[in-house]
Amino acid sequence: MKKNKIYFVSDSHFGVPNREKSLERERLFIDWLDMVKHDAREIYIMGDLFEFWYEYKTVIQKGYVRLLGKLAEITDAGIPVYFFRGNHDVWAFDYLADELNIKIYPDTLIKEIDGKKFFLGHGDGLGKGDNGYKFIKKVFRNKINQWLFRWVHPDIGTGMGLYWSNKSRIVNENTGLEKVNQEGIDRLTGYCNNVLLGQPEIDYFVFGHIHKPAIIDLNGDAKYFSIGDWIQNFSYLEFDGNNLEIKYFDKKSVKHEN
Repeated sequence: MKKNKIYFVSDSHFGVPNREKSLERERLFIDWLDMVKHDAREIYIMGDLFEFWYEYKTVIQKGYVRLLGKLAEITDAGIPVYFFRGNHDVWAFDYLADELNIKIYPDTLIKEIDGKKFFLGHGDGLGKGDNGYKFIKKVFRNKINQWLFRWVHPDIGTGMGLYWSNKSRIVNENTGLEKVNQEGIDRLTGYCNNVLLGQPEIDYFVFGHIHKPAIIDLNGDAKYFSIGDWIQNFSYLEFDGNNLEIKYFDKKSVKHEN
Protein backbone atom coordinates (compact mmCIF):
# COMPACT_ATOMS: atom_id res chain seq x y z
CA MET A 1 0.00 0.00 0.00
CA LYS A 2 1.30 3.43 -0.96
CA LYS A 3 2.15 5.56 2.07
CA ASN A 4 0.67 8.91 1.05
CA LYS A 5 -1.51 10.00 3.99
CA ILE A 6 -0.72 12.57 6.68
CA TYR A 7 -2.52 12.09 10.01
CA PHE A 8 -3.13 14.53 12.86
CA VAL A 9 -4.44 13.55 16.30
CA SER A 10 -4.66 15.39 19.62
CA ASP A 11 -5.85 15.50 23.22
CA SER A 12 -6.03 11.88 24.32
CA HIS A 13 -5.16 12.85 27.93
CA PHE A 14 -4.15 9.32 28.87
CA GLY A 15 -4.24 8.92 32.64
CA VAL A 16 -7.82 10.05 33.30
CA PRO A 17 -10.34 9.48 34.68
CA ASN A 18 -8.77 6.31 36.10
CA ARG A 19 -6.39 3.56 35.02
CA GLU A 20 -9.11 1.25 33.68
CA LYS A 21 -10.87 3.84 31.51
CA SER A 22 -7.58 5.33 30.35
CA LEU A 23 -6.27 1.89 29.35
CA GLU A 24 -9.45 1.24 27.40
CA ARG A 25 -8.92 4.43 25.39
CA GLU A 26 -5.20 3.70 25.05
CA ARG A 27 -5.94 0.32 23.46
CA LEU A 28 -8.36 1.98 21.04
CA PHE A 29 -5.68 4.54 20.16
CA ILE A 30 -3.25 1.71 19.46
CA ASP A 31 -5.86 0.13 17.17
CA TRP A 32 -6.00 3.45 15.32
CA LEU A 33 -2.21 3.54 15.01
CA ASP A 34 -2.28 -0.01 13.63
CA MET A 35 -4.82 1.14 11.06
CA VAL A 36 -3.07 4.29 9.86
CA LYS A 37 0.47 2.87 9.82
CA HIS A 38 -0.32 1.04 6.57
CA ASP A 39 -0.69 4.23 4.53
CA ALA A 40 0.79 6.91 6.80
CA ARG A 41 3.63 9.00 5.44
CA GLU A 42 3.76 11.10 8.63
CA ILE A 43 1.85 11.22 11.93
CA TYR A 44 1.43 14.39 13.97
CA ILE A 45 0.47 14.18 17.65
CA MET A 46 -0.69 17.71 18.41
CA GLY A 47 -0.33 17.77 22.20
CA ASP A 48 -1.88 16.56 25.44
CA LEU A 49 -1.10 12.93 24.71
CA PHE A 50 -0.95 12.50 28.49
CA GLU A 51 -2.98 14.11 31.25
CA PHE A 52 0.27 14.84 33.03
CA TRP A 53 3.84 14.15 31.95
CA TYR A 54 7.08 15.14 33.61
CA GLU A 55 10.49 13.75 32.71
CA TYR A 56 12.71 13.27 35.70
CA LYS A 57 16.37 12.63 34.92
CA THR A 58 16.23 8.86 35.51
CA VAL A 59 12.51 8.13 36.07
CA ILE A 60 9.54 7.95 33.73
CA GLN A 61 5.90 7.65 34.71
CA LYS A 62 4.34 4.28 35.34
CA GLY A 63 2.07 2.97 32.58
CA TYR A 64 1.66 3.64 28.85
CA VAL A 65 3.92 0.69 27.95
CA ARG A 66 1.67 -0.44 25.09
CA LEU A 67 1.41 3.07 23.67
CA LEU A 68 5.12 3.87 23.85
CA GLY A 69 5.99 0.48 22.37
CA LYS A 70 3.61 1.02 19.45
CA LEU A 71 5.04 4.48 18.74
CA ALA A 72 8.54 2.99 18.76
CA GLU A 73 7.39 0.29 16.34
CA ILE A 74 6.03 2.95 13.98
CA THR A 75 9.14 5.13 13.99
CA ASP A 76 11.35 2.02 13.66
CA ALA A 77 9.36 1.22 10.51
CA GLY A 78 10.46 4.55 9.05
CA ILE A 79 7.24 6.54 9.60
CA PRO A 80 8.08 9.96 11.11
CA VAL A 81 6.10 10.93 14.21
CA TYR A 82 6.00 14.58 15.28
CA PHE A 83 4.90 15.69 18.73
CA PHE A 84 3.73 19.19 19.66
CA ARG A 85 3.87 19.82 23.38
CA GLY A 86 0.51 20.66 24.92
CA ASN A 87 -0.38 22.35 28.16
CA HIS A 88 -0.64 18.96 29.92
CA ASP A 89 2.66 17.59 28.62
CA VAL A 90 4.60 20.86 28.51
CA TRP A 91 7.41 19.09 30.39
CA ALA A 92 8.09 16.57 27.62
CA PHE A 93 11.77 17.10 26.88
CA ASP A 94 14.08 14.49 25.36
CA TYR A 95 12.77 11.08 26.46
CA LEU A 96 10.33 10.68 23.56
CA ALA A 97 12.99 11.94 21.17
CA ASP A 98 15.83 9.75 22.45
CA GLU A 99 13.86 6.54 23.07
CA LEU A 100 11.19 6.70 20.37
CA ASN A 101 12.84 8.90 17.73
CA ILE A 102 9.95 11.37 17.87
CA LYS A 103 10.58 14.96 16.82
CA ILE A 104 9.32 17.36 19.52
CA TYR A 105 8.09 20.90 18.84
CA PRO A 106 7.58 23.24 21.81
CA ASP A 107 5.61 25.87 19.88
CA THR A 108 3.95 26.47 16.52
CA LEU A 109 5.35 25.51 13.13
CA ILE A 110 4.61 26.52 9.55
CA LYS A 111 5.23 23.64 7.16
CA GLU A 112 4.50 23.02 3.48
CA ILE A 113 3.05 19.60 2.70
CA ASP A 114 2.28 18.64 -0.90
CA GLY A 115 2.02 22.26 -1.96
CA LYS A 116 -0.27 23.26 0.91
CA LYS A 117 0.98 25.51 3.70
CA PHE A 118 0.05 24.30 7.20
CA PHE A 119 0.22 26.34 10.42
CA LEU A 120 0.54 23.73 13.18
CA GLY A 121 0.40 23.91 16.97
CA HIS A 122 -1.34 22.64 20.06
CA GLY A 123 -3.29 25.91 20.28
CA ASP A 124 -2.92 26.78 23.96
CA GLY A 125 -2.14 30.38 24.85
CA LEU A 126 -2.81 31.72 21.36
CA GLY A 127 -5.10 34.65 20.65
CA LYS A 128 -6.51 37.31 22.90
CA GLY A 129 -7.64 36.65 26.47
CA ASP A 130 -7.02 33.60 28.68
CA ASN A 131 -4.42 35.67 30.53
CA GLY A 132 -4.50 33.49 33.63
CA TYR A 133 -3.40 30.47 31.67
CA LYS A 134 -0.76 32.46 29.78
CA PHE A 135 0.79 33.44 33.13
CA ILE A 136 0.77 29.82 34.35
CA LYS A 137 2.35 28.72 31.07
CA LYS A 138 5.26 31.09 31.66
CA VAL A 139 5.67 29.69 35.18
CA PHE A 140 5.71 26.09 33.92
CA ARG A 141 8.21 26.90 31.15
CA ASN A 142 10.60 28.68 33.48
CA LYS A 143 13.78 26.57 33.66
CA ILE A 144 14.35 27.36 37.34
CA ASN A 145 10.85 26.17 38.24
CA GLN A 146 11.37 23.03 36.16
CA TRP A 147 14.64 22.34 37.99
CA LEU A 148 12.99 22.85 41.38
CA PHE A 149 10.12 20.52 40.51
CA ARG A 150 12.62 17.80 39.64
CA TRP A 151 13.57 17.65 43.31
CA VAL A 152 10.04 16.64 44.27
CA HIS A 153 9.63 12.87 44.68
CA PRO A 154 8.02 11.41 41.50
CA ASP A 155 5.05 9.98 43.43
CA ILE A 156 4.33 13.38 44.96
CA GLY A 157 5.11 15.34 41.79
CA THR A 158 2.86 13.19 39.61
CA GLY A 159 0.10 13.36 42.21
CA MET A 160 0.36 17.14 42.29
CA GLY A 161 0.27 17.33 38.48
CA LEU A 162 -2.81 15.14 38.21
CA TYR A 163 -4.49 17.14 40.99
CA TRP A 164 -3.93 20.44 39.15
CA SER A 165 -5.15 18.94 35.88
CA ASN A 166 -8.26 17.49 37.48
CA LYS A 167 -9.03 20.78 39.22
CA SER A 168 -8.83 22.60 35.87
CA ARG A 169 -11.10 19.99 34.29
CA ILE A 170 -13.70 20.44 37.04
CA VAL A 171 -13.69 24.22 36.54
CA ASN A 172 -14.31 23.76 32.81
CA GLU A 173 -17.10 21.26 33.43
CA ASN A 174 -18.77 23.61 35.90
CA THR A 175 -18.54 26.44 33.38
CA GLY A 176 -19.99 24.21 30.68
CA LEU A 177 -17.83 22.33 28.17
CA GLU A 178 -19.78 23.57 25.16
CA LYS A 179 -19.30 27.17 26.28
CA VAL A 180 -15.59 26.61 27.01
CA ASN A 181 -15.03 24.89 23.66
CA GLN A 182 -16.84 27.59 21.69
CA GLU A 183 -14.91 30.36 23.43
CA GLY A 184 -11.70 28.54 22.56
CA ILE A 185 -12.69 28.11 18.92
CA ASP A 186 -13.65 31.79 18.68
CA ARG A 187 -10.33 32.83 20.25
CA LEU A 188 -8.30 30.68 17.85
CA THR A 189 -10.38 31.81 14.87
CA GLY A 190 -9.47 35.41 15.68
CA TYR A 191 -5.83 34.43 16.07
CA CYS A 192 -5.80 32.67 12.68
CA ASN A 193 -7.33 35.65 10.89
CA ASN A 194 -4.71 37.94 12.46
CA VAL A 195 -1.91 35.66 11.26
CA LEU A 196 -3.40 35.67 7.76
CA LEU A 197 -3.05 39.45 7.61
CA GLY A 198 0.71 39.01 7.41
CA GLN A 199 0.85 35.51 5.90
CA PRO A 200 -2.11 35.14 3.52
CA GLU A 201 -0.46 32.16 1.80
CA ILE A 202 -1.37 29.77 4.65
CA ASP A 203 -3.97 27.21 3.61
CA TYR A 204 -4.70 25.31 6.82
CA PHE A 205 -4.44 26.04 10.53
CA VAL A 206 -4.41 22.80 12.54
CA PHE A 207 -4.77 22.95 16.32
CA GLY A 208 -5.67 20.65 19.18
CA HIS A 209 -6.45 21.95 22.69
CA ILE A 210 -10.16 22.51 21.96
CA HIS A 211 -11.93 19.19 22.48
CA LYS A 212 -14.52 19.85 19.79
CA PRO A 213 -14.00 18.82 16.15
CA ALA A 214 -14.70 21.78 13.87
CA ILE A 215 -13.87 23.29 10.50
CA ILE A 216 -13.94 27.10 10.41
CA ASP A 217 -13.75 29.17 7.23
CA LEU A 218 -11.24 31.99 7.59
CA ASN A 219 -10.28 35.04 5.55
CA GLY A 220 -9.58 34.16 1.94
CA ASP A 221 -9.71 30.42 1.26
CA ALA A 222 -7.93 29.38 4.48
CA LYS A 223 -9.53 27.03 7.01
CA TYR A 224 -9.01 26.36 10.71
CA PHE A 225 -9.33 22.71 11.74
CA SER A 226 -9.98 21.88 15.39
CA ILE A 227 -8.96 18.22 15.66
CA GLY A 228 -11.15 17.34 18.63
CA ASP A 229 -10.11 14.72 21.17
CA TRP A 230 -9.61 11.05 21.96
CA ILE A 231 -11.87 11.14 25.03
CA GLN A 232 -15.37 11.49 23.60
CA ASN A 233 -15.02 12.12 19.86
CA PHE A 234 -12.13 9.82 18.87
CA SER A 235 -11.50 12.22 16.01
CA TYR A 236 -8.47 12.88 13.83
CA LEU A 237 -7.51 14.60 10.58
CA GLU A 238 -6.45 12.91 7.36
CA PHE A 239 -4.67 14.69 4.50
CA ASP A 240 -4.26 12.81 1.22
CA GLY A 241 -2.29 15.47 -0.61
CA ASN A 242 -5.40 17.20 -1.91
CA ASN A 243 -8.03 17.26 0.82
CA LEU A 244 -7.91 17.66 4.59
CA GLU A 245 -10.86 16.20 6.45
CA ILE A 246 -12.06 15.24 9.93
CA LYS A 247 -12.63 11.56 10.55
CA TYR A 248 -13.86 9.53 13.51
CA PHE A 249 -12.59 6.15 14.61
CA ASP A 250 -14.01 3.14 16.39
CA LYS A 251 -13.39 -0.57 16.07
CA LYS A 252 -16.46 -1.16 13.92
CA SER A 253 -16.55 1.70 11.48
CA VAL A 254 -14.98 4.94 10.32
CA LYS A 255 -17.21 7.84 9.30
CA HIS A 256 -16.08 11.19 7.97
CA GLU A 257 -17.17 14.68 7.07
CA ASN A 258 -15.67 16.94 4.42
